[in-house]
Amino acid sequence: MYEKIDKYCPEKTAVLAEHYKAILQLLGEEPKREGLLKTPERVAKSMQFLTHGYALNPADILLSARFKEEYQQMVLVKDIDLYSLCEHHLLPFYGKAHVAYIPNGYITGLSKVARVVDAFARRFQVQERLTVQIRDCIQDTLKPLGVAVVIEAMHTCMIMRGVQKQNSVAITSAFTGAFMKDPRTREEFMHLIGVKLH
Repeated sequence: MYEKIDKYCPEKTAVLAEHYKAILQLLGEEPKREGLLKTPERVAKSMQFLTHGYALNPADILLSARFKEEYQQMVLVKDIDLYSLCEHHLLPFYGKAHVAYIPNGYITGLSKVARVVDAFARRFQVQERLTVQIRDCIQDTLKPLGVAVVIEAMHTCMIMRGVQKQNSVAITSAFTGAFMKDPRTREEFMHLIGVKLH
C-alpha cells in the first residue's frame, strides 16, 4: 500500500493553510468545494518546500566537502537547473546556472556547488541578487583565486502577466578575482558555458 511521508512543520502548515483558504475566498472561490478542499494545505506545504533555502547555510554546504588540493585551473559546473520565486510577484523563474572557480589550495565537492545554487534559489529572490549571493558565498568560503557565475532564466512574471513576452531570457553575471582581472580567463569561461561537450 502506498504511504506518503511528509516532513513539514504542522504548526506552520496549519497557519499558512488558513491564510490560503482566506485568499481563495477573497478571489471569489469556494474553498469547501471538492477540488479545492485540500488546496490550502497543499499550497502551504508547497511553499515550505519552495522556500526551504532559508533553513540552509550555503557556506556549511561547501565546507562539508572541502579538500586540500593543489589544482589551480578552472573548475566549472554548468547547466545547473535552477528554480526560484520572484519576490515581487511570488511567481517562478527558472533556468540554468553556470558556476566556476579557480582553487587556491582547496576544492569542494562538485555536487556542493549545485547545492549552494539551490540553497539561495529556494528563497524569495531577484535574479541579480541570487547571482551575487552564489558568487560571494564561494569566494568568502573557499577563498579561491576567482569565481564566475552566470544565470540564464525565464521569468513567469514576464511571461504570464504584465508585458507577456513569452520568449525573453534574463542573463546575469558576477565575477571576482582572476575572472575580473584577466580577460582571457573570463573569455575561456564564457566559451566553455556556450560549448556543448556532451
